Amino acid sequence: MSESGYEVARIDELEMLPVNGGEFVWRPVRRRFGISAFGSNAYSADQAGQRVIEEHFERDGHEEMYVVLRGRATFTLGDDELDAEAGTIVFVRPGTRRGAIATEDGTFVLAVGAKPGVVFEPSPWEQVFAGYTYAELGDLERGRAETLSAIERNPDAWQGYYNLACLEARFGDPEAAIAQLKRSVEMDAEATRAAAANDSDFDSIRERPDYPA
Repeated sequence: MSESGYEVARIDELEMLPVNGGEFVWRPVRRRFGISAFGSNAYSADQAGQRVIEEHFERDGHEEMYVVLRGRATFTLGDDELDAEAGTIVFVRPGTRRGAIATEDGTFVLAVGAKPGVVFEPSPWEQVFAGYTYAELGDLERGRAETLSAIERNPDAWQGYYNLACLEARFGDPEAAIAQLKRSVEMDAEATRAAAANDSDFDSIRERPDYPA
């Protein structure tokens, strides 16, 4: 933090993390500033037709607001579609499926979210997400470190071990992948096996006799 008590960054200066093979680009905001009160991220698309918000829905009362900072996007909101030009604010309630496709080159969308009445805690998915992406970009050690940090924060959650297994199976050590996947099965066998059933990250180890999922 600066001595003046604030920090400033332009959206173009935010780190670029291509996700899912470049399906969309994550621009971490909360991580950039160390924000601890609410979740915040930006997403960008260089070209029209690229995804700018992944299709998903939030559970457990989590609310989200999207602001189109630059460009234009078509949001899918439940069964509706919305044409959102720069300056548009979209608030989405929990349980509503949402996603967005850029309709102009250079589109940026800011996402802000939190759960009402609950003290905000940064989601471990940020580190898992970042870890896999760093590995995909060729920085395996940084990817491991991010994912291991997420596991340290949430040692009883199967997802951290599962995602570390994904990272190792695709980019790193097959033996480590098997070990982490076994740990994920120990934590939650049903969820792990359901997630792994069609996960191409495990294609390199799926035929091994010690494959646990």
